[in-house]
Amino acid sequence: MSKVFRARFVAQLRKESNLEMSSDFYNSLFKQPWVVYCKRPFLGPEQVIEYLGRYTHKIAISNHRILAIENGSVTFSVKDYRHGGKRKTMCLPDAEFIRRFALHILPKGFVRIRHYGMLSSYHKKVSLPKLKTTLTAVKLKEKPALLHNMCPKCQKGHLITMTTFTARGPPKHWIEQLNKPQ
Repeated sequence: MSKVFRARFVAQLRKESNLEMSSDFYNSLFKQPWVVYCKRPFLGPEQVIEYLGRYTHKIAISNHRILAIENGSVTFSVKDYRHGGKRKTMCLPDAEFIRRFALHILPKGFVRIRHYGMLSSYHKKVSLPKLKTTLTAVKLKEKPALLHNMCPKCQKGHLITMTTFTARGPPKHWIEQLNKPQ
């Protein structure tokens, strides 16, 4: 699977890249094996919310979870989600503990999410079921026709989509053409 992913990635890179890269650059991408990590997708919205609730607003480890630091090892409490959320203790050598802790340090410019409204621990258990029933009721009502393709001038004609852009936006030469005085 890694060979297929690598080939598709490099093909898309060649297609999308505005820079002229030498063939040596592209050949260098094939010299080392790529590791492709695949994981099962979430099973539905409940699992997504559970994941976000566990990870996005918490720090790596709270001080109260560290039980002992002695003889070059750190003992701390963990919650084992595979076995019903039971509390267990784990003991790691200090270097391994620091390595794992460092994996949770955010890069410069990133901010950890601490409060996030309807996805907070309280709301996912109390308000989310109410929100689901409300959304289901709204979904069942008849929707008005969308007016996103109406002509902004005459309000009668219909606009036709000619092309769409990726998240990077339109090519630079298009923007230059639009900004030219007419």
